[in-house]
Amino acid sequence: MAPIIQIDHLSKRYAGGTTALDDVSLSIEAGEILALLGPNGAGKTTLISIICGLVTPTQGTVRVGGHDIATDWRAARRMIGLVPQEIALEPFETVANSVRFTRGLYGAPPDEPHIEQVLRSLALWDKRDAPTKTLSGGMKRRVLIAKALSHKPQVLFLDEPTAGVDVQLRREMWQVVRELRASGVTIILTTHYLEEAEEMADRIGVIDRGKLLLVRPKDQLMGEFGRKQLTVELDAPLAALPEGWGLRGITLSADGRSLEYDYDARADRTGIGRLLAELGRLDLGVRDVATRQSSLEEVFMALLAGEQAAGGQAVGEQVVGEQGDAR
Repeated sequence: MAPIIQIDHLSKRYAGGTTALDDVSLSIEAGEILALLGPNGAGKTTLISIICGLVTPTQGTVRVGGHDIATDWRAARRMIGLVPQEIALEPFETVANSVRFTRGLYGAPPDEPHIEQVLRSLALWDKRDAPTKTLSGGMKRRVLIAKALSHKPQVLFLDEPTAGVDVQLRREMWQVVRELRASGVTIILTTHYLEEAEEMADRIGVIDRGKLLLVRPKDQLMGEFGRKQLTVELDAPLAALPEGWGLRGITLSADGRSLEYDYDARADRTGIGRLLAELGRLDLGVRDVATRQSSLEEVFMALLAGEQAAGGQAVGEQVVGEQGDAR
């Protein structure tokens, strides 16, 4: 089955010499949630803007549902809904009318049952007759999502959808996104909240300085680049590591009550068995043992640090053959 979005060798260079996107290729499957991570100015918004027809690329092609965004743009755009970063709403218009108006812009006929369903799914039905200027920032973002869903798009772009939203509302919006994916909508998400990507995404793409560094299934990315830390809580505190300690990479906590050991969970030999044997040999009592997986934030920062240290080569070379086949 063909991907719902196919991006091939996409670049965007501005007259002043700035390269916003540099030869990006990517396939996005129907029904998945793809999170694009990257620092400010990385090219995330430029990529979304090109797909949505708001910015013209310098080179490359994009197809949405098989429709070329340049030669068959009407059909392509009808498949897309966009929730932008900026909150731009007509302040004196009601919530319901704002959503109806957006549906009309796509040439879709009136459909009051659909408008009601969208507003109810986003907890906006009770606010349907309220002017948008009276809403909180979080509710206004919900209106933006409702407008993007007004014409029943198959692809939804969320550009920093929970920026400035409190934690409770953010988690409620995550649930809305999951329900949309369950209904068959493909979702492309850009976010600065790494916990958001870790919580929701099926795949993670990392973009920096216009280059798509990699695209991986989330679990594979965490397994490939993440590390685990074993913490051993001791029965009695130690002043220092015992002499003759036979392992490297062990650190003693400041209070002397626990040992910490970083290891690669994918390695054939993690060293954990040897560590426990060493504890028994030295007659060190163990109160508790716990492990912690690297967070996506730690993985992301390590990727960017490695790419910058290598002059943008090492990580990029690693995935050259995978960008077009990242499915």
